Amino acid sequence: MTLILASASPRRADLLRQVGLEFTVIKPDVDEKIAAGTEPGKVVVELARKKVLDVSRRLEYGCVLAADTLVVYEGNVLGKPQDFGDACRMLSLLSGKEHQVYSGLALYNIAGEDLQTGFSMTRVWMKSLEKTHIERYVESGEPLDKAGAYGIQGLGAVFVQKIEGCYFNVVGLPLNLLFEMLIQMKVSTWLNRKDGGNGE
Repeated sequence: MTLILASASPRRADLLRQVGLEFTVIKPDVDEKIAAGTEPGKVVVELARKKVLDVSRRLEYGCVLAADTLVVYEGNVLGKPQDFGDACRMLSLLSGKEHQVYSGLALYNIAGEDLQTGFSMTRVWMKSLEKTHIERYVESGEPLDKAGAYGIQGLGAVFVQKIEGCYFNVVGLPLNLLFEMLIQMKVSTWLNRKDGGNGE
């Protein structure tokens, strides 16, 4: 069964390749607004569901995967920073504190009209950051397209003191949860192939 990634994120694509999955990419086009006050786990699942259904409507067959990631600090959602100053503000908030990262997944088998969803949460602790270090990091450009204004898989790794939960969830794609969903939906992976081939 063909796997389609409903995301333009190069990080999610890299993770799928890392775990031996073949896929094509189709970028979703959805309104990502969610009612204020909605629980973060429900938000990421709903946004992933909207993305997966948007892409599925354009196709006749295949299995579509979508994901959404949020950073939450003291109950407040930190999205992608709007500019340099906003990125510095976010990192100053997270400095020396704990925050949570939520990633929601949606997997849809078009032929069987079978939709599965789920989410993962990871707790992350940042070390105390000096103002000059924050500014130098933001000047690199890395934080500007990332929720919470940092990338744990990039230069921002040096700011992370510890995590509790799935590392890949913080990158944006909880791989353990994903494979559980793929196997349950009987999507071919190297874990469940019986013939050693591509399983299609």
